[in-house]
Amino acid sequence: MSPSLLSTDVHNGFVTDMPPKARIADDMAMLRVAAELTRDITAPKPVIYWVDFLASTLLGYAALFGAIFAGSAAIAIGAAVIAVLSLYRAGSFIHELTHIKHAAVPGFRLVWNALIGIPLLVPSFMYEGVHSLHHARTRYGTAEDPEYLPLARMKPWTVPFFVVVSALAPVALLFRYAVIAPLSAVIPPLRTFVVERYSGLVINPDFRRRMAEGELRRNWIMQESAASIWAIALLGAVATGLIPLSAFLIALGIASGTIVLNQVRTLVAHLWDNDGEVLTVTAQFLDSVNVPPPAMLPALWAPVGLRYHALHHLLPGLPYHSLGEAHRRLSAALPRDSYYHQGNYKGLPSLVSRLVVSTFKGTRT
Repeated sequence: MSPSLLSTDVHNGFVTDMPPKARIADDMAMLRVAAELTRDITAPKPVIYWVDFLASTLLGYAALFGAIFAGSAAIAIGAAVIAVLSLYRAGSFIHELTHIKHAAVPGFRLVWNALIGIPLLVPSFMYEGVHSLHHARTRYGTAEDPEYLPLARMKPWTVPFFVVVSALAPVALLFRYAVIAPLSAVIPPLRTFVVERYSGLVINPDFRRRMAEGELRRNWIMQESAASIWAIALLGAVATGLIPLSAFLIALGIASGTIVLNQVRTLVAHLWDNDGEVLTVTAQFLDSVNVPPPAMLPALWAPVGLRYHALHHLLPGLPYHSLGEAHRRLSAALPRDSYYHQGNYKGLPSLVSRLVVSTFKGTRT
């Protein structure tokens, strides 16, 4: 009998009798089947990466200019929505950059930073060397995880605050690169502060980053310098009238939209109810979320494989274009009482509702 039979249906009524995740042992049968059934789909396919990324980027920037130069409000709004969705998809490839070997898709990191990372002020050094800690066996869900907060155990107001504050991220990034970064180059204490607190895409306010070493350090310095030059030039162009203020505000609004959308996606990427204990791989899987077909909207709000976030925690090295096939294989091969089927959810509304209900249940520590 699978240990998953200890729990009731976690999808209906948001009630579960499952023991605390810290006491859930690894389901070795599930882990073995997951590894065996996906051995032939672990290699990234460069053509898919390039076509998907470049098409998303081209559409995103075309729609951004369409929103700026539209002749009517309706067209501007429509173009802005397309720009947000497309640039969000293009930006989501930063997640792939942290997992694939760069030699597998040569030049992809450089081009991604040139077209998305630097222009949107989210260069890849802010994620590389950080996201890997989220997947560390003994860090996930603990105080040392840069991408984890026990939101389900926190006060109800933290959920909307978590999303609303992200809308200000583009302004904060402009200030970080145009003002703080140059000053930190000549003020050592400020540099330490910037490295520790403002050099990572994290949600854990207690996380402190260390300066990278080797190749990642060199990439960090080059990317940060390029982003600072871009931010200063952009603000200078707006201040001198070279770029109209209206165009700048529209672009800023679209950038804000991509970050808010990602924050909403982050809000439902996990169940966020770990109390800081070290979890097994199976428990980490159960604290994460898949939103597979037949739901269609997740393709927009959780693109580039992010709709299979639980499966990604099970097989973090699997390229995004293989996750759908991996899910189909595992769903067919594993019995209904397998833990794997408990990681699947119907959609965004039910996940948000589950999280909000949890905050009102008094489960916070």
